[in-house]
Amino acid sequence: MLDTRRMQILRSVVTSGSVTAAARNLGYTPSAVSQQMAALEREAGVPLLERTGRGVRPTDAGRLLAECAAAVGRHVAEAETALADLRAGRTGRISVRYFATAGARLVAPALARLRHEHPGVHTELRLAEDPLPDVKAGRADLGLVVRRHDAPPVDGVRFVHLLDDRYRAVLPRGHRLAGRRVLDLADLADEPWVGSELPGPCLDAVLDACGAAGFTPDFVVDSGDYATARGFAAAGVGVTLVPELGLPAYDTAPEAAEVVVRQVTNPEPVRAIWAAVRATAPPSPLLTAYLAALRETAERGARPR
Repeated sequence: MLDTRRMQILRSVVTSGSVTAAARNLGYTPSAVSQQMAALEREAGVPLLERTGRGVRPTDAGRLLAECAAAVGRHVAEAETALADLRAGRTGRISVRYFATAGARLVAPALARLRHEHPGVHTELRLAEDPLPDVKAGRADLGLVVRRHDAPPVDGVRFVHLLDDRYRAVLPRGHRLAGRRVLDLADLADEPWVGSELPGPCLDAVLDACGAAGFTPDFVVDSGDYATARGFAAAGVGVTLVPELGLPAYDTAPEAAEVVVRQVTNPEPVRAIWAAVRATAPPSPLLTAYLAALRETAERGARPR
């Protein structure tokens, strides 16, 4: 097998025209360069240099290896540049798993900021009902999840809190409570309810808050979808709770004129949204930058207007 370091010395000898000049350029002694050339000729099995007066010139084999050494040098330089870009976060790839209501209000703005700061980044974004298996297996760099603040740890996963997404009451505009700006959750105890959540941590947040207020909601409709739940409320079927991320950012939804949105207290239902990352993942400038973008988006831009 040919020694690539010796091939680079050969390239210097060929371009310099002599062993002495190459040694001077490389900072070696002439005898050290000669020894390396002799070793490379043994590896190649053919002469690589022939003497011409005080200098040398390459044989066909020597010229071939010198050209290959130049190509190797270019590839190494390209690799070093690409690696430096990757270390600095100028290029790279990040894979994200998210749930639907986090997409438009969290994932998209944070991605726009990441691409502005790191234009060479490649992203893979997928909706996922449960992103933790992909995060733990390394198939995703980050997943957005809803979990309680006091939830037990998950082996192999680190959680970064992004925001507490507060639920709001959505009532028909003509409802008896529509004129109040703030409602006690117990005020809704005797109302027919439209379910906006599928079974899981989001529904648990609603049921836990209602339980703390002393009642269990009477669900007359299970919509499992925020837009559908708002539509049922607009039609007067019942009241519903929708998290702020599930409300339109502007009053442009078809049912907007038919409903009112009110703050709820005593207690205020909240679902906590977290970013999940692999605990053993090596440091990544892109992941760090995207986490920072998510946190800033959550703090400044996730609330509806």
